[in-house]
Amino acid sequence: MRVFASAVELAAAAGSELGVSRWVEVTQERIDQFAEATGDRQWIHVDPERARRESPYGTTVAHGYLTLSMLPVFIYDVIRLEAVRQSVNYGSNRVRFPAPVPAGSRLRGRI
Repeated sequence: MRVFASAVELAAAAGSELGVSRWVEVTQERIDQFAEATGDRQWIHVDPERARRESPYGTTVAHGYLTLSMLPVFIYDVIRLEAVRQSVNYGSNRVRFPAPVPAGSRLRGRI
């Protein structure tokens, strides 16, 4: 884990690789919890039997926004920012979801 003493120190590292997080499994349970929290219960995410029969992936897939929302898991696994009382998300520019994330996949972040 890389520790930054201040936001200024973190900003000075812009453009460099800070590290790679641990692997995190995207389980069906995690997908179901995200579906419940967001109200997005489309069958491709929450119906393993139907997905096995009808999906081109042969299984359920994670919501794109679920994978995006895992960023804090990856970031906090790689860096720690000291002397900061709070941080907020400013936004995401040009986010795309170029490939499905089948249930049971493992993801990690390169920060």
